[in-house]
Amino acid sequence: MRKFLFFIDELSTWVGKAFAWLILVLTLGVSYEVFMRYVLRAPTTWAFDISYITYGAMFLMAGAYTLSRNGHVRADVVYRLWSPRTQATMDLVLYILFFLPAIAALMYSGWNYADMSVRFREVSIFSPAGVPVFPLKALIPVTGLLLFLQGFAEIIRCVLCIRTGQWPQRLHDVEETESLIIREHQQHQAAVEPTEKGAGA
Repeated sequence: MRKFLFFIDELSTWVGKAFAWLILVLTLGVSYEVFMRYVLRAPTTWAFDISYITYGAMFLMAGAYTLSRNGHVRADVVYRLWSPRTQATMDLVLYILFFLPAIAALMYSGWNYADMSVRFREVSIFSPAGVPVFPLKALIPVTGLLLFLQGFAEIIRCVLCIRTGQWPQRLHDVEETESLIIREHQQHQAAVEPTEKGAGA
């Protein structure tokens, strides 16, 4: 089971990191447009389209990666105080009631939306450059599929946590600053306590 979960995590990671390279395309495109517009007084006709297409593609394809890292925004003021079993039970209910139906709707509607866009070879209406937008829209059902797979892995994690009382291990490549600070504080406390006890003795 652990290998299966890690396989889905690795798939989400690979896709997320591959599409993260679009940040370079976005940065170069915007920088070029700024130079052309404000230095040469000759703005491009395609910069706006390129910027929202590249940003949109990054946003879509990073969803499963973020979910695999448990990185989506959560109102965890109360959540963090619960036991792992309570957290997993709440997550499981929310995945079944809200996440799965929403992702199913995204895949169904996204497929029809993308299919029409690809068949007509849709281009942008915002500029005369005619930048193709159908590749971006074709990513919508792919995003839904990746989110569904990662969501399925998260549901399995919830079930395992309810059974064992501990969250299963995740793949980690990045960590939030808050988590690092908490861990360093705990390590520091663990190192200080034996010294204090020895001094007290």
